[in-house]
Amino acid sequence: MIKFIMLVLLAVCVLVGVAFFTLFERKLLGYIQLRKGPNKVGFMGILQPFSDAIKLFTKEHLFPTFSNYAPFIVAPSFSLALSLSVWASIPSNFNLLSFDMSVLFFLCCVGLGVYSLLAAGWSSNSKYSLFGALRGVAQTISYEVSLVLILIGPLIVTLSYEWAEFSLFQEGVAFVFLFPLSALAWMVSCLAETNRTPFDFAEGESELVSGYNTEYSSGGFALIMLAEYASILFMSFLFVVIFVGGVSSFFLIPSFIFLAFLFVWVRGTLPRFRYDKLMYLAWKCFLPFSLIYLLMIGSVVINLVFLG
Repeated sequence: MIKFIMLVLLAVCVLVGVAFFTLFERKLLGYIQLRKGPNKVGFMGILQPFSDAIKLFTKEHLFPTFSNYAPFIVAPSFSLALSLSVWASIPSNFNLLSFDMSVLFFLCCVGLGVYSLLAAGWSSNSKYSLFGALRGVAQTISYEVSLVLILIGPLIVTLSYEWAEFSLFQEGVAFVFLFPLSALAWMVSCLAETNRTPFDFAEGESELVSGYNTEYSSGGFALIMLAEYASILFMSFLFVVIFVGGVSSFFLIPSFIFLAFLFVWVRGTLPRFRYDKLMYLAWKCFLPFSLIYLLMIGSVVINLVFLG
């Protein structure tokens, strides 16, 4: 019962964090574009996320006439459930939510996220949604390969599938100094994994109206948006866990805030990639780099452990 209560509290905290992260993003993008952003609802616009939530969830939910009703409804809920579930893999100070195979649990949740995206695009029965879903699935699968290979490097050092072990091995020096190229590649892969600019092809507004969520309105669109932003916050937190000292690091909160800021900063400064350039980057740059870097790390660890 205690674990269930902790999971509910975790989900509530993540959703509140998402609400204020959307406000932070809109304010920061406003200043990047030489405007103020939301500043009317509440003090300096602080109540704007709650106003947006009330507006979205009270509007009428429309269903396309030729849509596949069941997957059309289930896809946004499944996407949000995955985005919240993956937070349970982060080690807790109360030792209630941490478990031994948390790394594998994270990889399983990331892999399942493709199905919700595909279901949302296919069930809408719209050409724009389907094109956006196909783009998103191809992009996500392409970068998941590199994401896993980059993660194997630190795993070889820790020899554990638990996120908590990363803190123990980074007490002396953070992995970002041992694996600087891996950290950079992981950050770029996170941008692609969460469909953020400059890799937002699943939601290419200038080409596909709104991509895979074109036909969604009201609560369905809100759930998709919550899932996306929850994934952004999780990936920012996970970067700190893997490369910047782990959950016991003194720089945990500042690093987490900086990485969340980086997601917004990139959106405000970089234009969208061309799709063929994205695939080129995934398969001809990141994949060879990840394999070569992994072989280098493996050979160094084998020499240190077995050959002294």
